[in-house]
Amino acid sequence: MLVFEPLIQIYFMNIKLSNRLLKNFRSQQNQEEEDDIQDFYHHPGEIPGKIYIQEDAVKTQISLIDYNQVSLIIKKDLTPQECGEFLDTESVSWVDVQGLGSLEVMEELGRVFELNSLVLEDVVNMAERPKFEDYEDQLVIIARMVMPKTKGSGFHSEQISLILGKYYLLTIQEEPTRDCFEPVRNRIKCNRGVIRKHGADYLAYAILDAIIDGFFPILETYGEFIENLEQEAIVNPNPNTLQKIYKIRRQLLKLRRAIWPQRDMINSLIRDSGDLISDEVRLYLRDCYDHSVQVIDMVETYRELATGLMDVYLSAVNNKMNEIMKFLTVISSIFIPLTFIAGIYGMNFNFEKSPWNMPELSWYWGYPFCLGSMAAIALSLLYTFWRRGWLDQGPTIKNNHNP
Repeated sequence: MLVFEPLIQIYFMNIKLSNRLLKNFRSQQNQEEEDDIQDFYHHPGEIPGKIYIQEDAVKTQISLIDYNQVSLIIKKDLTPQECGEFLDTESVSWVDVQGLGSLEVMEELGRVFELNSLVLEDVVNMAERPKFEDYEDQLVIIARMVMPKTKGSGFHSEQISLILGKYYLLTIQEEPTRDCFEPVRNRIKCNRGVIRKHGADYLAYAILDAIIDGFFPILETYGEFIENLEQEAIVNPNPNTLQKIYKIRRQLLKLRRAIWPQRDMINSLIRDSGDLISDEVRLYLRDCYDHSVQVIDMVETYRELATGLMDVYLSAVNNKMNEIMKFLTVISSIFIPLTFIAGIYGMNFNFEKSPWNMPELSWYWGYPFCLGSMAAIALSLLYTFWRRGWLDQGPTIKNNHNP
């Protein structure tokens, strides 16, 4: 057994390494969460309605799409005052604010659109839970948009704020380089569908629908990744696999926190939005609500699968350990009788002094007979183990995918 002690030590060293890597990964994730909390945390006792501009915030850019059934106006790099000229027209005006790096511009937007200071705080400080609020002549909708990362795995999560008026829709987002609104812009530009036949409430629905539909490509990616990760956990469990399982569980939890309150927000928007949302658009919002429920079901399913992956990983590691111990036991069982024989003949009793000593020591064929007996016993034991199925490694799974 001393020969096989290094194998056992290597295995337990592998387990210790897995625990160490998992601990380091958890520390890294906790540090990232603390950084997020510091970015968005408001200290107690601060003045309500105060706007905070982060140091790394992107410069504010304002674009405008004004349209009706027959005309279309597209403008970029506008000031809040220039946008205010379109608010009283009966055409639909979509004012898109990208970037929150200018305090003066955001305050001017609040004056032009007559935003309550608390509303302006919510849409700028980017720490809000998805919600809906009715301000009589305005509806304030705060949602969370997710976009897949261009490099590596994971996704970006960003707050999107919508202020809906009678003839306008103001959207405020943190990053100008990414959003999921391009299909909506193309439908307006190309006059596809019925979007230019409806008012600003339909535009708000189209944007919310694009936000909810943006979850599906990410979930599809996670579904494939979980499938491949399950195969990896069975075929080749290693410390890297443990990190991947833990990481995907945390990311699915972030997705759940993003989509769950949005379902309640859309439901409140259908029931309590007042006259700014027409009955026809409420029907479309019901479809958007169904999509959010479908996203929640997928997220919960993948979270359960990811949780089950930990059990699969531990079972695979234990099974691997059992295979190693079975191999060591078989080898030990073969060498036990051989060691017994070698021990007896290793005593070297002298045949000349007593007739009860070992006559094989003086026999001409004694040494070949002893080796042959050992080989016969070893082969007999191997045959017995094979007939009993103790040497069977069980079914194997080919790893055809690399997650």
